[in-house]
Amino acid sequence: MTGRLRSIAAGLALALAVASGCSGSDDDGSPDVDSSVDAPDFVTDVRAAIAAVEDELGQGQEFFEVTSNEQFVNVFVAVDDGTAAVPYLYFDGELQPPAPRLDGASGSTFTAGDVLFDESLVLSGVEDELPETSIDEIIVIGDGVGAAYELVGRSDVGGTLLIQVTPTGDIISVDPV
Repeated sequence: MTGRLRSIAAGLALALAVASGCSGSDDDGSPDVDSSVDAPDFVTDVRAAIAAVEDELGQGQEFFEVTSNEQFVNVFVAVDDGTAAVPYLYFDGELQPPAPRLDGASGSTFTAGDVLFDESLVLSGVEDELPETSIDEIIVIGDGVGAAYELVGRSDVGGTLLIQVTPTGDIISVDPV
């Protein structure tokens, strides 16, 4: 279902772009966001997008996936006991109206409080161990006990890689896609 969600959200993002002209925790239990962190915007936008959805829908939402790149963030909110998803697009610092509901969704979910990656470190393992790879996207998915983190990168020697990392950026696995 994840690939289908990404395809639908990419189409929604393209339509929006054309239409628009192209370690602690807070009181609510979600991790603090340190604005002094030297991380790409697409990394720091993950928490901003989640916060925007929770500002709109209320705290305690469950998510199937959050995918963030330089253009936009897709947030897939689990609804109806995790049997459907409602995609939201976070674009240019603003939450857009929800896209149509996607029935038949399944998989593990996570909450804002499960998003524990260190914004200043999450890309560090790739920078150290795969310096010829540029990261284009971070994906947060449910892993059955919280959240897991994947990076999508392009290798200078060719190809696209899906890199699973720990919250502090240690590489768990690298798979060509």
